[in-house]
Amino acid sequence: MIIIPAIDLRNGKCVRLTQGQFDKEIIYGDNPVEVAKKWAAQGAKYLHLVDLDAALTGKSQNSSVIKDIINSVNIQVQVGGGIRSMESIEKMIKIGVDRVIIGTSAITERDFLVQALKTYRDKIVVSIDAKDGFVALKGWTEISNKKALDSARQLEEIGVKTLVYTDIAKDGMLSGPNFKELKIIKDNLSINIIASGGITSNKDVAQLRKLDVSGAIIGKALYTGNINLSELWEV
Repeated sequence: MIIIPAIDLRNGKCVRLTQGQFDKEIIYGDNPVEVAKKWAAQGAKYLHLVDLDAALTGKSQNSSVIKDIINSVNIQVQVGGGIRSMESIEKMIKIGVDRVIIGTSAITERDFLVQALKTYRDKIVVSIDAKDGFVALKGWTEISNKKALDSARQLEEIGVKTLVYTDIAKDGMLSGPNFKELKIIKDNLSINIIASGGITSNKDVAQLRKLDVSGAIIGKALYTGNINLSELWEV
């Protein structure tokens, strides 16, 4: 299982939002490049970047920061947030992003997803945000009537190889992941599952390893010190 530190970008800074709410922002660093270097120095092999400005407006304001991070660390980087067109994917690929994460558009714009998979194959990752087992859309502002498992199965059929699964009720709350839903998703799919949301302790990480998910994205717990990244390799 790959441990993937998360760096959320807003206005060029490293931040965390509580439950995805932009008016509940905590700034954890004015220099995201230094934050990336810190996680790399502690043994991270992958970084998860989210462009919150792009997620909100559809236009990236952090491309230069993302590029600087990629040029500053010798590890792989995946980026999500506001990826809604082939042009936005191409832009990320050109600056050196290893994998591009498509969220809402993967659910609502299937032709776009199919084209992205055909063009970029394994460089495309899809993110499903869910609450109570149902898909959340548009930056978590809308809970659909689509079951997350059904949507995930459809994504697998289309050709998605890697899925980020986030329980939004858990994200940023330091209350532990939704192991029950993760197990349902893992047991019913054959694709790679990356767990996200609520990972709070070394115990959580150990339990995710037992579930045999392919990756775990950790955000707030790293910034608060609940989890020490350099110690996770011994878990």
